[in-house]
Amino acid sequence: MSSLTIAIIITFCIGYLFIALESITKVNKAAIALLMFAACWTLFMISPESYIQGFSGQELVNQVSNAIEHHLGSTSTTLFFLMGAMTIVEIVDQNGGFNWVRSVMRTKTKRALMWRIAFMTFVLSAILDNLTTSIVMVMILRKLIHDHKDRMIYASLVIIAANSGGAFSPIGDVTTIMLWNKGVITALGVISEIIIPSVVSMVVPALIMQYMLKGNLDDDEELTTLSDYKVHDFTGNQRKAVFVIGVGGLMFVPVFKSITHLPPFVGILLVLSVLWVTTEVFYRGLHHTKERGGTMKRVTNLLRNIDMSTILFFLGILMAVACLEEIGVLTALGEGLNVAFNGNHYAVTGIIGVFSSIVDNVPLVAGCMGMYPVEVAGDMAVDGIFWQLLAYCAGVGGSMLIIGSAAGVVVMGLEKITFGWYLKHITWIAFVGYILGILSYWVIRTYIFTVPL
Repeated sequence: MSSLTIAIIITFCIGYLFIALESITKVNKAAIALLMFAACWTLFMISPESYIQGFSGQELVNQVSNAIEHHLGSTSTTLFFLMGAMTIVEIVDQNGGFNWVRSVMRTKTKRALMWRIAFMTFVLSAILDNLTTSIVMVMILRKLIHDHKDRMIYASLVIIAANSGGAFSPIGDVTTIMLWNKGVITALGVISEIIIPSVVSMVVPALIMQYMLKGNLDDDEELTTLSDYKVHDFTGNQRKAVFVIGVGGLMFVPVFKSITHLPPFVGILLVLSVLWVTTEVFYRGLHHTKERGGTMKRVTNLLRNIDMSTILFFLGILMAVACLEEIGVLTALGEGLNVAFNGNHYAVTGIIGVFSSIVDNVPLVAGCMGMYPVEVAGDMAVDGIFWQLLAYCAGVGGSMLIIGSAAGVVVMGLEKITFGWYLKHITWIAFVGYILGILSYWVIRTYIFTVPL
């Protein structure tokens, strides 16, 4: 390993450390992530010929620019999807679309609410994606829970439930979509064999975390919430239309992708545009909305509520990880794991899951798909132990650190949960659920499904 490669790795680790210590340094994680991104690629440019062979001079510079633009293009699709989803949820929320969902979730006891939140998040994340589901559930939590300390506990469970729900669905997580499109897992296989481990990885943490909440929800808080959430501008039918177009549109995005083969962010922007036009038409029919503050709920104003620091954090961290991928660190890591554990798929994928909570799981899974061949039979065959475990571990493993998944990063930004708080209170709980889920999968493959479907 060259000194330049070591320097890039050290730079990434130092940046990651400062992100983890955000609550102590008081420096926004987005600023550190952007600095880490720029520093890693600047070091890369000191000697790019070490990583890109066969080019020199201006041709080499062009190849580096192409590599950066390639990774930036992949990152941008995630960022645009995120911005579109956040805007759609904000529109639906501000215009009363989640009223009925909130009424369904309401209960007297905090623990009962926790279980309702957990299972609704789990189900929605399998239908939508875990990123969009997390945004929706945090918006609902804000209307139900005013105490920020309690809401951090609920939001942490949202992260765990969203990642667990996305792991067993072929469209629930970016990594499962990648594996499904690659043909190493099938929809029937991953659903039938991963759903129980996914449920275990959600239920066990919920059982533990319920003891962090005591007592009932205050009646005053419920009444205040009802008053705060009253919507005057749109009629009941209009609010239902906003909800159907917004949430129904989010559910339509995977269908849109399968029909058109366009990237998911195109579908999310299509839904946003349709919802935007619909709300503009509704507001045209209203009188005196300006005097009543109605124009503040129009999309042009709601766009200002998008958390750009979260978007920039995503940009910085994903591009910094892309640099590690470009210099071959992630691939080398995967190969080293395979040698160290002598091909034990449970150990290899389990460690990959732990690493997916530290760095982005997408390049890790991409590296595994390029590193391990698909075999005709055995553990590496389609729906074999390795590929199904990879889908589970890469998805659920991200719950162990708050920056280990897209859902965690979004919730971190929306609810201002610090890395340190999550590490102290939630990490060990998510780890217990993660390990027990792997154990349940071993039982299923050993005693129930002894051969791939």
